[in-house]
Amino acid sequence: MKKKIPSFRSDKEAEEFVATADLTGYDLKGAVPMRFELQKKEARVNMRLPTRLLDAVKARAKKRGIPYQRLIREALERAIDRRGQH
Repeated sequence: MKKKIPSFRSDKEAEEFVATADLTGYDLKGAVPMRFELQKKEARVNMRLPTRLLDAVKARAKKRGIPYQRLIREALERAIDRRGQH
């Protein structure tokens, strides 16, 4: 029986695990591809949102275990990518 991947409290813990663990002994069938943010973010955006929308964004981000700004950035990137395909 394969071992379950442990839960991590930070990206650093996950990075250390992947760098040192022999992953062949773990059950990876439930693994989800992860996108890493390597580009430097130099520009800032300041916008006003309805409180309910921001609360919903924060709740969704928390459920995914990511910062809410990253969730917003991902949504913007998806919107741009979809438009580029038309």
